[in-house]
Amino acid sequence: MVKAPRTGLENGMLVGLGNPLLDISANVEPTLLTKYGLEPDNAILAEDKHKPLYKEMEENKTVEYVAGGATLNSIRVAQWLCGEDAATVFGYMGCIGQDADGDKLAEKAKEAGIRFQPQVNTEVSTGRCACLITGDGAHRSLVADLGAANTFKPTHFDADGVWSIITAADYFYIGGFFLTVSPESILKVAKHGCAENKYVTMNLSAPFICQFFADPMMEAFPYVDILFGNETEAVAFAKQQNFGTEDIKEIAKKAAKLEKTNNARERMVVFTQGTLPTVVAFEGQVKEYDVIVIPKQEIVDTNGAGDSFVGGFLNQFIQGKDIEKCVEVGHKAANYVIKQSGVTLALNGYKGLV
Repeated sequence: MVKAPRTGLENGMLVGLGNPLLDISANVEPTLLTKYGLEPDNAILAEDKHKPLYKEMEENKTVEYVAGGATLNSIRVAQWLCGEDAATVFGYMGCIGQDADGDKLAEKAKEAGIRFQPQVNTEVSTGRCACLITGDGAHRSLVADLGAANTFKPTHFDADGVWSIITAADYFYIGGFFLTVSPESILKVAKHGCAENKYVTMNLSAPFICQFFADPMMEAFPYVDILFGNETEAVAFAKQQNFGTEDIKEIAKKAAKLEKTNNARERMVVFTQGTLPTVVAFEGQVKEYDVIVIPKQEIVDTNGAGDSFVGGFLNQFIQGKDIEKCVEVGHKAANYVIKQSGVTLALNGYKGLV
């Protein structure tokens, strides 16, 4: 494996760019999904017809609130797996509102040991994500109202101390959802990473990102060193790119070979497949890694499993571990979170996972 100049637990090594959201999670009946035209195991941006959903959940369901958003979930898991050894290793940027929800998000992120450096919008409220859990925790449907998260501007990098966090990092993780918000910011960071031989990693995040935000995705794609996604996102990506196949291993191989600016190393592609083996394409080879199957009765909530896998994978990757170990810890982190309600991380729960 080609390593970036630094590995280990150092300040500011991994910085995430994404959409910080206050997650509102609840177990619901499938009829609620039908009412709002939603599908299990899917993620969408809220339309006007979905706006009443948040209030309906809060008034009629037992809900839990978590400082979330896919990218922040991954960064929190990556830090959590370090225990108390790396309180300032991980950074995160996104936009929040100047309100109670934004304060709560910032507080929770800092409690988790994240170097949270948000842009603050004084006119738009903090974003929210409805997490509708069905099938006894086996399925989740996400409806994100981005709010302030949708207003992030690259001018944030000009604020005092912000760009210094970017220059101090050796690894970047960019959520695909951020493509809907600020492609300019993604390119600024990705080009910096490429020029300095740093790792730039990205997630496909959802089928609709691959379909409807293909242009900004492919503008950033040449700078991506590691691509993450799941099987449904992989198929959507392959269709958009005219790969002519729905075979996950072939898609991974083709995605790895797409144009790449930094020739110092080849692109790695990592696709999870639920209970099926995780697929990794790298340096012309495609390997499969069996997941750790857990009994159905132990599943509480699959929401955040993919985010947690990425957090576990990157936790090991930035320490220079081999791919097998990265995938192993990614699987363990995902399994841990599946047994919780939302991406909730117990203080010492990481012990035994790495």
